[in-house]
Amino acid sequence: MKQRKKADLPSKVCPICERSFTWRKKWTKDWDQVRYCSERCRRSPKNQA
Repeated sequence: MKQRKKADLPSKVCPICERSFTWRKKWTKDWDQVRYCSERCRRSPKNQA
């Protein structure tokens, strides 16, 4: 597999902390379902920023 630059990777914005995060190899199969940048954001209450 050819190497890609970090700038060329897809990215999303976390709805909890509102930070941008980029694609990771472990998310290859389920990138469409990934919503949060980390486990901490996933576990946090929705109304907390």
